[in-house]
Amino acid sequence: MGEGAKPRLAVLDYGMGNLRSVVRAWEHAGADVSLVDTPAGAGSADALVFPGQGAIVDAMRQLRATGFDRLIRSWAEADKPFFGICLGLQALFEHSEEGDTPALGILPGRVRRFSFSAESGLKIPHMGWNAVAFRGAPADDPLLAGIGARDGQFYFVHSYYAEPAKAAGILGSTRYGDLDFCSAVRRGRLVATQFHPEKSQAVGLTLYRNFLQTL
Repeated sequence: MGEGAKPRLAVLDYGMGNLRSVVRAWEHAGADVSLVDTPAGAGSADALVFPGQGAIVDAMRQLRATGFDRLIRSWAEADKPFFGICLGLQALFEHSEEGDTPALGILPGRVRRFSFSAESGLKIPHMGWNAVAFRGAPADDPLLAGIGARDGQFYFVHSYYAEPAKAAGILGSTRYGDLDFCSAVRRGRLVATQFHPEKSQAVGLTLYRNFLQTL
């Protein structure tokens, strides 16, 4: 990028996801954002953003129909900058219990449904603000500048959570009841979060700005 140029982001429009709020948040963070509905539309982007909400069964069907499944795999294989959000994290793994669904298989592991006893009083979906402990990153990690390693509060809405096969890829974790689940992952230049930065007010925008600074 030239001096003063905004990073160019391609946000995948595959028929699912809260696109309007995602686009607004990235623009507010300083990006030049394009919604792309074909893989070819992402060709000149500096980074790929994969937002998602809803059922993974439908999401995988749409990704295959649009060819975005192949784009995401090749993008990740080339270690190009990537940010996945909510379902955009879950779909990176090999398999989800939701609908017994094979996913993209970029990261080893599976996606499981929350399961708590009636006596716990815990609700599913896990919804609202919760802390993310970024134990998988050094204290001076530029991605987390201004956030803090252990006290970032982010907004969640989900009934399923990722269970990575390798702890090395876990960037952040969150406690719900007696379960510590993976709430952020990183592999090379790929970053994905279970929480919604675009719904997480100032701290979410800080994370987006930090990501843009790495491009």
